[in-house]
Amino acid sequence: MADEREKLRIDKYLWAIRIFKTRSLATEACKAGRVKLNGQNVKPSNIVKIGDSYHIQKGIERKVIKVTGLLDKRVDAKTAVNFYEDHTPVEDTYGYKSVHHAPLLKRDRGTGRPTKKERREIDGLKSDWWDEGDD
Repeated sequence: MADEREKLRIDKYLWAIRIFKTRSLATEACKAGRVKLNGQNVKPSNIVKIGDSYHIQKGIERKVIKVTGLLDKRVDAKTAVNFYEDHTPVEDTYGYKSVHHAPLLKRDRGTGRPTKKERREIDGLKSDWWDEGDD
């Protein structure tokens, strides 16, 4: 575990607390502007300080974490959660993680194939649901 006087890079910290699977993925996320401190993009070499709050976007998942301790070596998940606080808003936490977890539209068994009109209605429902997530 890092001494508080040491300098710790953000990419190494995000990898150590298991936000990203590899350090190179953490570095790429920083370079692509998906890691922000106070609304500003951070470089992978940015120095982490206790009390900093980072906004991280990983695919469609968004996280807000606050640094509570410095950790420079990757540890198990149970230990890693002691070094940050998760301040992710509830609406981001419980949203659908992927399309596969979206509610399914089901038809009654034995009704046969949908008619052209029914197909348009089904497509309309799907596009309405999909558009809601773009806010």
